Amino acid sequence: MFFRYIDSLNELVGRIVSVVAVVFAAIIIYDVFMRYVMNAPTRWAFDVTKMMYGFYFVLLGGYALRHQAHVRVDLVTEALGPTARRIVEILGYLIFFFPFSWVFLTRSYEFAMRSYVQGETTYGSVQLPVYPLKIAMAVAAALLMLQGISEVLKLVFNYQEDLRSDA
Repeated sequence: MFFRYIDSLNELVGRIVSVVAVVFAAIIIYDVFMRYVMNAPTRWAFDVTKMMYGFYFVLLGGYALRHQAHVRVDLVTEALGPTARRIVEILGYLIFFFPFSWVFLTRSYEFAMRSYVQGETTYGSVQLPVYPLKIAMAVAAALLMLQGISEVLKLVFNYQEDLRSDA
């Protein structure tokens, strides 16, 4: 079904982006070594790691939703039967999730395009372009919205098989 493609896309993005954590950890270790052992601090490491963490954080939203790793308040739904629980979850997506993700998508897209057109850069001694991170926010919003569609389709079609075991 359609939701398998969305799940696969967010799984792929999540696995690729998870490598960013290793890279930014290596840069932090390098910077600490250069600063305290070699007494030669870098001018670029802080800004680069801050941006890499931003990529890491925003792009894993769809992946987290796919694996049900987001914050949930199950106090209401744990007392309900399976059908009522599905209905409440679908309503939660329709009332809260989709409006939020739509605003996140449209605003982050506008934010990214304005940054790109202006050629926005970071402040400080090394001026890195900011628009790639802001574009990543718009991509992350789209991935999150797509994953929300996938989750709702699974609820609507009462999809019982655990797709996470395929990964």
